[in-house]
Amino acid sequence: MCLMHRKAWPPYLAGIAIGLLQIPTFLLMNTALGASSSFVTVAAHIAAFFDPGIATMKYFESHMYGAKNWWQVAVVVGIAIGAFISMRLSGARRQTISPVWERAMGIRSLGARAPIAFAAGFIMLFGARIAGGCTSGHGISGMAQLSVGSTLAVAAMFAGGILTAMLMKRA
Repeated sequence: MCLMHRKAWPPYLAGIAIGLLQIPTFLLMNTALGASSSFVTVAAHIAAFFDPGIATMKYFESHMYGAKNWWQVAVVVGIAIGAFISMRLSGARRQTISPVWERAMGIRSLGARAPIAFAAGFIMLFGARIAGGCTSGHGISGMAQLSVGSTLAVAAMFAGGILTAMLMKRA
């Protein structure tokens, strides 16, 4: 079976592919792989449409212009498109919510899950910005650069994930 038609790639191949993406990213864009900054770029442009003064604020100004910022937006859009194409090629179907999550959250319908998913995504993105990057930025790029801060951030992310999984298993 062709690799593109498999439901999942072997993790070591996917890891190698993502790791190798670091090389052209650093050589061509002089930046690391990451995703959370792309949301700041898009949000800053939307906010500047309503209040042009936003563009003069140092934080937003640093994220609004330049190839580095739009490169990260393109990466996020490419991830979404690639995931959709991968799903279609593999023949995978949409899965329902896990029974563990149903019990823990007390929800069963998409109408109830959507606001919770939006709020959770917002909290994760907010945390990523406070941490100075997302899991891909710290875990893939930061650790590839041997950044101590990124290594600590990834350790904290794993600890939080393990704790959450243990709490959800008890629920």
